[in-house]
Amino acid sequence: MFNINNEIEVGNGKLLLLAGPCVAESYDLCYKTASFLKELTKKLDINYIFKASYDKANRSSINSFRGMGLKEGLNLLKSIKEDLNVPIVTDIHLPSQAGPVAEVADVLQIPAFLCRQTDLLLEAGRQDVTVNIKKGQFLAPEDMKGAVTKIQSIGNRRVMLTERGTTFGYHNLVVDMRSLAIMKSLGVPVVFDATHSVQLPGGLGETTGGQREFIEPLSMAAAAVGIDAIFMEVHPDPDKALSDGPNSLNFELAEKVLTKVKRIYDLTR
Repeated sequence: MFNINNEIEVGNGKLLLLAGPCVAESYDLCYKTASFLKELTKKLDINYIFKASYDKANRSSINSFRGMGLKEGLNLLKSIKEDLNVPIVTDIHLPSQAGPVAEVADVLQIPAFLCRQTDLLLEAGRQDVTVNIKKGQFLAPEDMKGAVTKIQSIGNRRVMLTERGTTFGYHNLVVDMRSLAIMKSLGVPVVFDATHSVQLPGGLGETTGGQREFIEPLSMAAAAVGIDAIFMEVHPDPDKALSDGPNSLNFELAEKVLTKVKRIYDLTR
């Protein structure tokens, strides 16, 4: 439907992967993960954008690792982008972050809990980049029309929407696959967040739990329903990850899931 950069188009019939560690823990870890995913997506004929956060402003505990911060984190992401020639997607949490982050990132990502923040959306939309908005866990899919309209009201048509699960009681999420079709009907590319959708928010007390065994079946179902892109958090050793380890995939599982998703995606196209 539109170009993310000179090499990647989304919504044109070629699957797109947005993936990497939840948070940028170090250059070496990001480089190792991005290198693996770049080679894997090349083999599977999938477009690829590297994802990592420079700051996690929504950690459950004040003691949890947030990341390197804006300046150091963006320098790391810029190095990964230049050294591996991969585009970048990362989160922003404040309107003031949109400009500096857009100098490095090809896609600005709006966290689910901020998807209705008008000033944040408008400032993201003013940048000359794509905006990926995650659907709030508290919203019906049709309600995301308002978020899309805010971005488009200032002339930016490069908007994607991401399904990442809906609150289902305490410490649990559920994925309604109808959401993908409903958001697709809004005329924008749709992304399935395969790993955040299996989170157990706050399920480990001061941290969030996850059920990574359900990433594969949910991803396959989403591919069958119809998606333009898939989002995954991938880490060399998820059990040692500093953020979102319980719902992250290691390299072996990431390849297994992505291979199956690609087959279903091609079949449904």
